[in-house]
Amino acid sequence: MDQKVYELINDQINKELYSAYLYLQMADYYEEEGLSGYANYFEIQAAEERDHALIFRNYLHANGMAVKLLAIDQPDKEYQNFMEPLEVALEHEKYVTALINDIYAAADEVKDYRAKQFLDWFIEEQCEEEENAMGMIDKMRLFGSDPRGLYELDREMAARAYSVPSPLAGE
Repeated sequence: MDQKVYELINDQINKELYSAYLYLQMADYYEEEGLSGYANYFEIQAAEERDHALIFRNYLHANGMAVKLLAIDQPDKEYQNFMEPLEVALEHEKYVTALINDIYAAADEVKDYRAKQFLDWFIEEQCEEEENAMGMIDKMRLFGSDPRGLYELDREMAARAYSVPSPLAGE
């Protein structure tokens, strides 16, 4: 495996684990504000990000590469209202999309077709993540200022259920 591709993928493990921390922090914020449905949504989001780290880890191992775990930064966000975590989540997903694109570009540069094929799942996943984040912002903007609307949104978020990502489920 090309050294640059390896380093980017190994670093992505750390970035995904940071994402899990960030989403746990958002879950804590919503739980402490009495919105347990939103807390549930972000707890599941944190689990997905941890799973993404495992998928990258498994890829390195499957290619005979050692995984080097790095320190995970502490999230430093403080939220003043219900919209702010949603906006931070969207910006963070855009950042992760850029990271995945950088890995893909590095793999393309060295004609690492296996890595590119592996990354295709993440490219689709990031598209979905950004769409979901934008949808949550739209709903909060439309209905979040009304107590009944916020209650219904929270109930909707409470209904989210965790599912194992297909690369981990063996699909």
